[in-house]
Amino acid sequence: MTHRGREMSDAHRSNSRLRQLATRASLIVAVCLVAVKFAAWLATGSVALLASAVDALVDTGSSLVTHFGVRYAGQPPDWDHRFGHSKGEAIAGFTQATFLAGAAGVLVIQSIERFLFPVSNRSLKLGIAVIVCSMIVAAVLVAMQTWVVRKTRSTAIAADRAHYVTDIALNAGVLIALGITKVTGWERADPVMAFLIAGYIMWNAYGIARSVLTQLLDRELPESDRRRIRDAVLACPGVRAVHDLRTRNAGDRTFVEFHLEVDGHLSVAQGHAIGDAAETAVEKLLPGTVDVTAHLEPFGIDDERLDDRVNEPVTG
Repeated sequence: MTHRGREMSDAHRSNSRLRQLATRASLIVAVCLVAVKFAAWLATGSVALLASAVDALVDTGSSLVTHFGVRYAGQPPDWDHRFGHSKGEAIAGFTQATFLAGAAGVLVIQSIERFLFPVSNRSLKLGIAVIVCSMIVAAVLVAMQTWVVRKTRSTAIAADRAHYVTDIALNAGVLIALGITKVTGWERADPVMAFLIAGYIMWNAYGIARSVLTQLLDRELPESDRRRIRDAVLACPGVRAVHDLRTRNAGDRTFVEFHLEVDGHLSVAQGHAIGDAAETAVEKLLPGTVDVTAHLEPFGIDDERLDDRVNEPVTG
């Protein structure tokens, strides 16, 4: 194994440990918040607090999914999965989006029913105290997750962090609703806030699903990154041309493939060295773990190309 290969392997193991630490912390926090919020809902009868409790319950399920998704994604390539298991994180993220959307639908029904048939809330001071403490705990967890995402570029943890950012916003909304009810006695402030919270949860579910689907459907990297890759390859000595560049993301890994054209009179060893240099240039160009494959071809070869197929007009 080369020196750079060892560095990449060490970095991958370090990132894996960070991701597992973040998922365990998320799971512990989620379980605690569920217990406390449901107890506070039973004491107060607040439907907005119920909305926050349901969101915390969804977070618990999501954290479990994230935990197992990250563990699966961290496994090295094997006989049946030679590209690795990184898409396990994207599957975990999509499952979280599904949980969020389902919870939002339930909360919409609950909030409409409570708006039409308002019920007096009880023990508002207890509810307010629970929400303030929940916001503090969630903020600390989000700060830790943000640091881990910057280090690892983990899709699943980014999705989980989005849940807890939402949780902070939800708690702020619940706090406002309970405060309005306590000061004015207007009981419909509670279901109105619950309805707004449900809409916010649904919007976050859409954002998470849209993000992970780009990985599950093997969407190309942004055109700016593709140009940088092409320029880096063409800058390598001995490279005459490059075509059929393909890229995709899978969790914290980026896969890059391209056809590399060199002088056809070079020896196999010389062409191999040019290919290695081009692959290394791309590895250094992109963040995280990058898997690069260069297919060597003689310059000027006339063959069927992916570039030509994707540029063909779409016919009905």
